[in-house]
Amino acid sequence: MAESVPDYEASAVTGIGVPEQIPKDIIDRLNREINAAFTDPAMKVRFADTDGIVLPGSPADFGRLMVAETEKWARVIENSGLRR
Repeated sequence: MAESVPDYEASAVTGIGVPEQIPKDIIDRLNREINAAFTDPAMKVRFADTDGIVLPGSPADFGRLMVAETEKWARVIENSGLRR
């Protein structure tokens, strides 16, 4: 596709979410453990095998990523002329 459409980009984002009422200390622990798992050599290989990119970070980092992705794809849809 990139050969036919200049600047073509496609992505998928996967994350882990929890209900809002979960205590911050539990969220922090989950975040630490998940980020630690991303450093495991077997995990790195598995992600590389699927062309995945690991973006460890904080819940706030993930929130910013979601805002950026939503804004980006909203512009794509808006510029495409698609209508409901």
